[in-house]
Amino acid sequence: MTFIQQPQLIESTSFEIIDGIIADDFPNFTYESELQKKIITRAIHTTADFDWLEILAFSSDVLAKLQHAILSGCTLITDTTMAMSGINKRLLKQFGCEIECYIADPEVAERAKAQGMTRSMVAVDKAVELDGEKVFVFGNAPTALFQLLKHQGRFAEGELPVAIGVPVGFVGAAESKQALHESAFPHIAALGRKGGSNVAAAIINAVLYHLRDQQDA
Repeated sequence: MTFIQQPQLIESTSFEIIDGIIADDFPNFTYESELQKKIITRAIHTTADFDWLEILAFSSDVLAKLQHAILSGCTLITDTTMAMSGINKRLLKQFGCEIECYIADPEVAERAKAQGMTRSMVAVDKAVELDGEKVFVFGNAPTALFQLLKHQGRFAEGELPVAIGVPVGFVGAAESKQALHESAFPHIAALGRKGGSNVAAAIINAVLYHLRDQQDA
């Protein structure tokens, strides 16, 4: 049996296949920008699920603000170590960005137990106290997304952080993402039950690769 072994060729061939399927099966689908295309197709590449063409919702300002945040050296806040591990650290460093996940922080665990809250919620409370520009990247914990929405009043008008909200699951996941979609936060949200830390990481990586390619052009 012969098969493709080179990683870059495997990936490029996968995206060619994805583009072909979309052209054949979804001929009327249009992207709003090249970056949106890259984000959606990378989500499809990560999951082999073409529902992302219809369930990934973008606020009107999110792509501009997300690119600006990364180019400004923001701090990414993830709700899981899985999402954190899937994001390209080399490119984050290249753009001067940091990444944090407080889910295993001893102080967060102690406060969560004392207050009867999930660690994800307390981790958000800790993260919003950080100085500088932040991007929240949630792929697993609806409670984290709900908690971020509670903090909307802490931010000055026009300074709400970007939120990537794609928690997966059956308890609160769809509701939390719908609430994000209806909020003033610049956001990318997965409507419905689907999502995951792998998708959250894929969205950020798509933006990082796009910015890298722009710099290299």
